[in-house]
Amino acid sequence: MDNANGRAADEHMLRQGVATDRLPALRCYRQGMAEVDGRGADLTAAQPTSVASTDREPNRWAVLALLSVAQLMVVLDATIVTIAIPSAQNALHFSTESRQWVVTAYALAFGSLLLLGGKLGDLFGRKWTLIAGLTGFSIASAIGGLAQSFGMLVTARTLQGTFGALLAPSALGLLTVTFAGSPDRPTAFGIFGAIAGGGASLGLILGGALTQVLSWRWCLYVNLVIAVPTTIVALRLLVNRNSAPGRDPIDIPGVLTSALGLFALVYGFSNAETHSWSATATIVALVASPVLLSAFVLSERRAEHPLLPLHIVWDRARGGAYTTIALAGAGVFAVFLFLTYFLQQQLGLSPLTTGLAFLPLTGVLVVTSTTVQTRVIQHTGVKPLVLAGTTLGAIAMFLLTRLTPGSGYASDVLPSLLILGLGMGCIFAPAFSTATLGVEGREAGVASAMVNTSQQVGGSVGTSLLSTIFASALASYTAAHLHASYTAAHPHTTGLANAAAVHGYTTAFWWAVGIFVLGFLLASAILPGRAKPRAPTVKAALARHAIGNCHHFDAADGARHMVGARTGAGGR
Repeated sequence: MDNANGRAADEHMLRQGVATDRLPALRCYRQGMAEVDGRGADLTAAQPTSVASTDREPNRWAVLALLSVAQLMVVLDATIVTIAIPSAQNALHFSTESRQWVVTAYALAFGSLLLLGGKLGDLFGRKWTLIAGLTGFSIASAIGGLAQSFGMLVTARTLQGTFGALLAPSALGLLTVTFAGSPDRPTAFGIFGAIAGGGASLGLILGGALTQVLSWRWCLYVNLVIAVPTTIVALRLLVNRNSAPGRDPIDIPGVLTSALGLFALVYGFSNAETHSWSATATIVALVASPVLLSAFVLSERRAEHPLLPLHIVWDRARGGAYTTIALAGAGVFAVFLFLTYFLQQQLGLSPLTTGLAFLPLTGVLVVTSTTVQTRVIQHTGVKPLVLAGTTLGAIAMFLLTRLTPGSGYASDVLPSLLILGLGMGCIFAPAFSTATLGVEGREAGVASAMVNTSQQVGGSVGTSLLSTIFASALASYTAAHLHASYTAAHPHTTGLANAAAVHGYTTAFWWAVGIFVLGFLLASAILPGRAKPRAPTVKAALARHAIGNCHHFDAADGARHMVGARTGAGGR
């Protein structure tokens, strides 16, 4: 019946004077509109198969599971190694002053190369950059686990950061194009955002368990257990979308200025933490960073094929999302860093128990992320959720400023963790989704890299800044109370050292309150009032599919005409 209807429609168009060579495109248009109206199933069988449809389409949810595992490995590594550092220090005999390089080496390579990693995915296909990232990350992890010296461990961490910069934007870019136009996009980004926000606390649990039960080396070997099967599945499941015959050249000036500028920024704050703000290396790095990043922006404005097309960042919704992710990362890393110290040193918890203490935050964050993405954001838009999240983050940090040496977990720490989980769930998933919304498929990699860059640089700068503030507050408190009358007046305290440490923590938490307040103000100013995700309806997706098929028909039809013309010419 549908075939008869199609032939009748063709005959009608011929009577109206439509050229025969236009019939394939018009059939495609009818098919697409029929799909939009819910009548496309039968017509699809009656029409020729488009060029695009010959590609194997993987199961979206299987792809989401694969990419979530890859993202989890990157996020876990940010905290799992932190738990292993004291044991690694005892085994490899490096100094306390040197141990920060185990973290900093990774942050420097990861943060400075993310934009390049995202661009490589856009140029060569994200399937292969994901697989290269997984393979390199697992090899670097094996080297780190086998390390027999401090230099070997730092080299392995640098390589991990390098391949992580290839892996992370590829995962988010693949997620963006896989669920583009799909009604399941909010759910997918809710799950992915929950992993990005809550995976760090899982790293503390896993790191504590591995360090206690096996060895600190297994905090690195565990990446092999994750990466090897993930690589095998990726080879079979993913489809490389980049089939362009020609590739744009890599923007070398943009790569150099962005990588060096981000490197100088992270290094400057890290050096200030371990040395001082007045150290020559700190001053040089923090002066060079804005100069280099300004040169990067000027270079991108003139480049024919920019590393980072500036319209991605200048868009208010995406720019606001990047800003929010950076500030939320800076604030929330204070919780993982200083609460880990507080729980272990002041409350006497083991590494595993400390990791488990963060589990309520992870649970609330996962539930909140998926709920706001699937049930709330369609009604409120992104901006109210981000503002609510930053407000809850500030409240959670304020509660932590009330900690004392005699505070307990259930009464003083747990409430703030639950509130923070609720706040981060309102921030990360909507911000991740908005940060890549409306970006063309060929730019999804570099847009995704901006998400990871914002989170990584924000976390690194926030950690270094708050650690410096903590050290300064601790030293000032110790100097002010270092006399006998303090001990006599406070017989029930746990001692001057504990009191000074808690004072340092609470001072850092006050600054974290300020970071979340700044995030609230900037989100209010930058995010548009109607920063709602464009409804990924089936109707819109099918309409785009129909238009794409029409283009394929036009191209194929044009090719046939050229062949026919050449044949005719040859015959003449």
